[in-house]
Amino acid sequence: MAVDYTVIVVYLVGMLAMGWWGMRRARSKSEFLVAGRRLGPAMYSGTMAAIVLGGASTIGGVGLGYQYGLSGAWMVFTIGLGLLALSVFFSARIARLKVYTVSEMLDLRYGGRAGVISGVVMWAYTLMLAVTSTIAYATIFDVLFDVNRTVAIILGGAIVVAYSALGGMWSITLTDMVQFVVKTIGVLLLLLPIAVVKTGGFSEMKAKLPTSYFDPLGIGGETIFTYVLIYTFGMLIGQDIWQRVFTARGDRTARWGGTVAGTYCLVYALAGAVIGTAAKVLYPKLGNPDDAFATIVKDELPVGVRGLVLAAALAAVMSTSSGALIACATVANNDIWSRLRGAVRRDGGEQHDEIAGNRAFILVMGVAVIGTAIALNNVVEALTLAYDLLVGGLLVPILGGLLWKRGTAQGALASVVVGGLAVIGLMAGYGILANEPVYYGLLASLVAYVAVSLATRPTDESVLAAWRERLAGRSPELASEPVPAPQ
Repeated sequence: MAVDYTVIVVYLVGMLAMGWWGMRRARSKSEFLVAGRRLGPAMYSGTMAAIVLGGASTIGGVGLGYQYGLSGAWMVFTIGLGLLALSVFFSARIARLKVYTVSEMLDLRYGGRAGVISGVVMWAYTLMLAVTSTIAYATIFDVLFDVNRTVAIILGGAIVVAYSALGGMWSITLTDMVQFVVKTIGVLLLLLPIAVVKTGGFSEMKAKLPTSYFDPLGIGGETIFTYVLIYTFGMLIGQDIWQRVFTARGDRTARWGGTVAGTYCLVYALAGAVIGTAAKVLYPKLGNPDDAFATIVKDELPVGVRGLVLAAALAAVMSTSSGALIACATVANNDIWSRLRGAVRRDGGEQHDEIAGNRAFILVMGVAVIGTAIALNNVVEALTLAYDLLVGGLLVPILGGLLWKRGTAQGALASVVVGGLAVIGLMAGYGILANEPVYYGLLASLVAYVAVSLATRPTDESVLAAWRERLAGRSPELASEPVPAPQ
């Protein structure tokens, strides 16, 4: 294992070095939070694919393949579909807004009265997403170094917090590009073909497994529908995803770079399902499907290659964790803390000392994430709660703001409150893992949004005019902002 350990240690040291280098570039709020809005197509595509394909997509995707066969690809497949929809239909408009958070977008669209409540919901989602990603370190480090759960979480979490706090989005972007390359080589180019060859090829896999393992819909129609509702729509509105859209150099980069990343996700989804199916042939009686990834890596791969593939799994977890962490800190600082203390800047100005404030929030949120991860046991329930609240509470007012002129601030607030409370209440009745809370919560949010919007005065025309100017990239607030240097 010495060679494997060396590969992993070099990778981790490299992540910290990237963080240090990113610190030298992050000299303004824009540089720290959204990489100066300067990413070109290659970097944008790689980092976007890295943020959405985390531990759940890698370890969990293989686990679903082990349990259901090729139809286990649907979870990650719906993530890719969501990213494609975001990129094709919404990303150009989102990038032109030149904001830092989803709540700032809601303020622009509805006139400045939707921010704090939506910020709290988004903060809860990003916090839980960071927590569940951090917990995944325990699985990987246990395979690598045979350390206990708490030490693994602290070790992995500390590295992510360190490089995220050092250089903000620049550090995260640089590390995500490395992580994207490592994942591509480790999972797609090494583990996938080796796993198929070890089973004797697809013909042997079909001979040894039930036909349901090769049914595209074998996982069940209701499960697929729920994945679409939670993950596809979740991709459209998550702060962690939007914050990456804000890094794009321009409309074309956001649209086409995101389309490439979404297509990559579809390939990654199928690869994970095939690897899981191969693991079912090789190890038919594993107690936990999520152990399939670590087992096939540990037992079937040669020395050195094993270390690289485990580094790929670590890269998947780290990319999602760091993206969720900076999103959580950005929302906590800009949407909640700054508003509550009445210090929101609205003149578009930026100060260098704002970096210190955002860096401090990354450190504080990082400590909170690590502490919560250590205390939390049920990862699936935490992630389900986060996504259900996100979709049930924020999907309607966000998409409504982008698509329906008649939507009002009162309708948006009613939608967030009614949808969020409905999700929580229904979870108490049906259970956290039930499908009904997000179904009925989303319906309640939609009804509240439409009914209250129609019952209240339309949004002031001056607010809508400013909104249209922002969407077109002609806002007066942006006139003094320096033109991004080409990358």
